[in-house]
Amino acid sequence: MVVEKNVPLQAFNTFRIVAKAHALARVTSEADVQALLADPAWAGAPTFVLGGGSNIVLTGDVKPLVLKVEVPGRRLVAETDKHWVVEAGAGENWHDFVTWTLDQGYPGLENMALIPGTVGASPVQNVGAYGVELQDRFESLDAIDLQTGQVFTLNAAQCAFGYRDSVFKHASKADGSSHQALGLKDRALILRVRFALPKAWKPVLGYADLERKMAESGITQPTARQIYNWVCEVRRAKLPDPNVIGNAGSFFKNPTVTPEQCADIIAREPKVVHYPLHDGSVKLAAGWLIDACGWKGKSVGQAGVYEKQALVLVNRGAGVNGEGATGGEVMTLAKAIQTSVYERFGILLESEPVVV
Repeated sequence: MVVEKNVPLQAFNTFRIVAKAHALARVTSEADVQALLADPAWAGAPTFVLGGGSNIVLTGDVKPLVLKVEVPGRRLVAETDKHWVVEAGAGENWHDFVTWTLDQGYPGLENMALIPGTVGASPVQNVGAYGVELQDRFESLDAIDLQTGQVFTLNAAQCAFGYRDSVFKHASKADGSSHQALGLKDRALILRVRFALPKAWKPVLGYADLERKMAESGITQPTARQIYNWVCEVRRAKLPDPNVIGNAGSFFKNPTVTPEQCADIIAREPKVVHYPLHDGSVKLAAGWLIDACGWKGKSVGQAGVYEKQALVLVNRGAGVNGEGATGGEVMTLAKAIQTSVYERFGILLESEPVVV
């Protein structure tokens, strides 16, 4: 198992922040992890699992051993009366996998097209877009314990999915006696993920952007491929391409409030964008709150708020020869935004990316 030293990470994070990994190993299978655990030089060493780097902010060089997940593979593993069960290696590009499922005739992931990152990172964040979340299509996953080298399987309940949340984002408790009882942050590396895609497929619409596309096209019964195309068009119009301008997608979670809190905000800000949820709470559009505070287009150093979507922070620098935004600048900007939104609306925005 080859461990590379002093590896530049600029190409491995979509913010294009300049940083280095002190040591990096490319993981293509569970055998690679087991080889590292058996190597006296690396057994017991702190590790940092890196997927597509689309949800991280690097604030300096990474000292733990970076495990760059590159597990390949896409296949149909089972078929039931109601579902196709498809599996992808954790290192597969998420959008490419979504495209592949549609090419094979397995609909269900089209609303989540163009979400950046890898398949392995998708359950960690419980990714979602346009009314569909990963948990709605999830079947199971295989992961490897980074302390013992044992491979284990988790179902949806064991992943403890929440809004942009899962068991993989929480540290383990010392009294945990099983993987279900443990938080798995820094404890596990996801190898493969399986999805149950519905044979009795129905379009998930209801978001204004998709309703607008339906009205413009005159298509009232869109296919999965049409929804996929619409989602790609909408996202490309609103969100910057990380290959062109460094970013980590939506930087803040959409906050949820009680109906009473929402009514109070509406009384002061009648135009606030909000969505009622099934449990009676109300989701507010974080991008609208940030825009209302005047942040769109503003910058701190080389870190800025994207002109077309206030929810996205970007690296305005060229990103060459060490130029561009630092992780410190990104976090300074994020904290300033959080402060102004809290002062105006009484809401503390939570950031989505992992700060390293």
